[in-house]
Amino acid sequence: METFLQLVAHDLYSKIGNDLSRTAIVFPNKRASLFFNEHLAAETDHPLWSPAYLSISELFRQSSSLKLGDPIRLVCELYKVFREETKSGEALDDFYFWGELLISDFDDVDKNLVDADKLFTNLQDLTHIMDDYDFLDKEQEEAIQQFFQNFSIEKRTELKTKFISLWDKLGDIYRHYRTNLINLGIAYEGMMYRNVMEKLDTDQLHYDRYVFVGFNVLNKVEIEFFRRLQDAGKALFYWDYDIFYTRLPHEQKPPYTHEAGEFILRNLKIFPNQLPESVFDVLRKPKKVRFISAPTENAQARYLPEWIKESIIENEELKEKENAVVLCNESLLLPVLHSISSEVKNVNITMGFPLAQTPVYSFINSLVEMQTTGYRSDTGRYSYETVLSVLKHPYTRQLSTSAEVLERQLTKDNRFYPLPSELKQDDFLEQVFTPQYGIAALCHYLTDLLREVSVIYRQENEENSEDIFNQLYRESLFKSYTLVNRLVNLIETGELSSIRIDTMKRLLNRLLTSANIPFHGEPAIGMQVMGVLETRNLDFRNLIMLSLNEGQLPKAGGESSFVPYNLRKAFGMTTIEHKNAVYAYYFYRLIQRAENITLLYNTSSDGLNRGEMSRFMLQFLVESSHDISREYLEAGQSPQHSRDICINKTTEILERMYRMYDIRRHPDTFFSPSALNTYLDCHLMFYYRYVAKLKVPDEVSAEIDSALFGTIFHYSAELVYRDLTANGKEIRKEDLEALLKNEVKLQTYVDNAFKKKFFHVDLTEQPEYNGTQLIHSKVITSYLRQLLRNDLQYAPFFMEGMEKDVHDVLDITIPTGKLSIKIGGTIDRLDIKDDTLRIVDYKTGGTPKTPESIEQLFTPAENRPNYIFQTFLYAAILCRKQPLKVAPSLLYIHRAASESYSPVIEMGAPRQPKVPVNNFAFYEDEFRERLQELLQEIYNPDIPFDQTENTKRCEYCDYRSLCKR
Repeated sequence: METFLQLVAHDLYSKIGNDLSRTAIVFPNKRASLFFNEHLAAETDHPLWSPAYLSISELFRQSSSLKLGDPIRLVCELYKVFREETKSGEALDDFYFWGELLISDFDDVDKNLVDADKLFTNLQDLTHIMDDYDFLDKEQEEAIQQFFQNFSIEKRTELKTKFISLWDKLGDIYRHYRTNLINLGIAYEGMMYRNVMEKLDTDQLHYDRYVFVGFNVLNKVEIEFFRRLQDAGKALFYWDYDIFYTRLPHEQKPPYTHEAGEFILRNLKIFPNQLPESVFDVLRKPKKVRFISAPTENAQARYLPEWIKESIIENEELKEKENAVVLCNESLLLPVLHSISSEVKNVNITMGFPLAQTPVYSFINSLVEMQTTGYRSDTGRYSYETVLSVLKHPYTRQLSTSAEVLERQLTKDNRFYPLPSELKQDDFLEQVFTPQYGIAALCHYLTDLLREVSVIYRQENEENSEDIFNQLYRESLFKSYTLVNRLVNLIETGELSSIRIDTMKRLLNRLLTSANIPFHGEPAIGMQVMGVLETRNLDFRNLIMLSLNEGQLPKAGGESSFVPYNLRKAFGMTTIEHKNAVYAYYFYRLIQRAENITLLYNTSSDGLNRGEMSRFMLQFLVESSHDISREYLEAGQSPQHSRDICINKTTEILERMYRMYDIRRHPDTFFSPSALNTYLDCHLMFYYRYVAKLKVPDEVSAEIDSALFGTIFHYSAELVYRDLTANGKEIRKEDLEALLKNEVKLQTYVDNAFKKKFFHVDLTEQPEYNGTQLIHSKVITSYLRQLLRNDLQYAPFFMEGMEKDVHDVLDITIPTGKLSIKIGGTIDRLDIKDDTLRIVDYKTGGTPKTPESIEQLFTPAENRPNYIFQTFLYAAILCRKQPLKVAPSLLYIHRAASESYSPVIEMGAPRQPKVPVNNFAFYEDEFRERLQELLQEIYNPDIPFDQTENTKRCEYCDYRSLCKR
């Protein structure tokens, strides 16, 4: 395969010879020069004087006395002119992002040598002086007529009025702005191009000969520049194309033209090609073409190893650099890099690595978010979420040994609004968690931290300096520092001193997301990984294009502009058709010399992706004579079968259980109702939690789950009754009535419960509720009020205890003899009325259940009444510890609004009369007997810890990831 650059090198050498020292070769971009230089050197065995290699933008910059202005400064200068010309009081914050749009339009005006006075003339006048616009051709004149049919000046709306008032000022703004920039010695790119043309003297150029290679679409400035050099006898032109899309097929008649050849045909007429047409008939030569559809973006990347095996590994005579992976969607770069097999010795990545995919981007975002939306200056507190994001970042962990400990402490204490003083655990964290006020302080804060991170990162990764990702991350730190420092300079010079913090955030984010970090390497060797624009002038034998979807090639949507489409078309400015034709050329030019072409597209229609192949693929499928194979990727799927987990009670496990729950060794260890309920629900869960002691990681959330909600309510009720029994155990009706009238006091009890159980702060500190927590606080207060109303019906009674621990000891038989086990737990409340001791268990959720029998409490089932099991266990213990009747009860607060509501537990079979359990003595013996059997089963070596059959319980199990249910 003879590439286009080889053809040019051979032809140029044959015409000029060894001395190209006074020749400049101009490419659309820099990359092609590296490959061209290699081909030129191959033309001779003797030394030669190398030409100069320039990109077109470098050529114009070299020829101009103006310097390219910083994009941010250019917008700030335009803002000054806008204020002067319109007398508008609009803030720079509101102007900035549409100011960029206006500069883009001015850039297009200048690059296409548009007469700005005529374009930006008063719209009212434009309709009357159409006859004077003799520079318009028929098509352009029709475009303007069409514009005025759609844009009626007579029919005014508020939006049209605003548009016209701004449009009438654009000419003055354009002229004034250019004058100011010239005085400053800076320019935007289009202005620089136009300035070069206005002052161009072909006799003063740096080189005797300019060779323009591989261009396609030319703006008016470039056309004029090329023409002037051509007239001076200083220009040679090499156009790359294929007659497949520049010649009309015999069966077609004008005005049919192929969009890929639209601009090449114009260029060939004005600037004849140095190469004969005979070398440009290659697209119709035999090729292996495959169209492959993939279900996802990443699936395409995962196909790469197979393509590499077929294209590179199995073709040893083929050089690696003759293979290219082209990404139409450049966000695929990371999965592609990870998919390249190790058999590929050299890879050259021509596209920059996005800064937004490096750790420094998330670090800066976390810091900015924490210091802006995450900090409230009125309370002097940070929000937990933004603090956590900073503490968890690898850079913070690298520079602070206290970060992980601090994160765990905040999680444990539910500190949703920590003070800066709580967070400053070491020197680095003191720097991080010092509040910043104003955009200047924030930018200095970022540069200081980036400098500190880069120093530590360089020291700790010195040994891995050759690692490609290590190099990227180091350069990303430097690049980020440079970008933030640019903002610092503009703020200090006053250009950005007046912008709001939210504008600065958007501006910083735009700078970071648009920045790329170049890969280091030898471009002329290795398999090439590149974006579409980097492929210009380059040819490859084996080619694979990923994400060749409609919307990716050509890119979806047009750019926003102040100049309406019809006026853009009429005045020869860039339109969407230009861009589509450009991308069509890139596609066809890239595949024209390739021998093996693999084109992949994504069939999923998620988000902005339509799930359609690019129109260019479809067009090629219809027009070409090649036998194109249609294939699709399908992931090899096999259903996952999780193995049943069964933990046998080995000697080691049993010995551990004996040691853990033997009261002679550990007097404070006991089986709680929760532990026994867990065993009845799932033997394996019991093993994980109470034998293996696998702790569930602490998590913090602004949401209060049902367990925490109940805990706060329980403690609120404890505080209430602690006060009511301060002078005696009797609870009187008049005391309850008085408290029900005191809304402030009730809310204070709830606030104190939140401080103790949720915020973990001193009672003197004011709780910092967010919206959700405030709602929970009000609901708990209403529940507390309902509890008092319910007790008002029951009073007077005596409060025997709150949050009271009760225990009992049972003996079970083990192979070595007897094992004494303690059972028990904490009762929410014990009260006495007449001859009855009532066990009260508060419930803030759930539905009351009626057990059929004691046996049902010990039988694993989906709806087993586990709350009643807990209360009955306490009742069984208390029956033997005092003489009163014991009445276990469950008080469902959210269902206790009725005056006739009773918390007493009832028992009975369905459709049979229900019997209230007012004296648990009648059930005690049976309960204890079954309890003894349950404990004996837990220690039975023949019964393993296996998984429950009731998989509904698995949905919210903490150990679900372990047992895979």
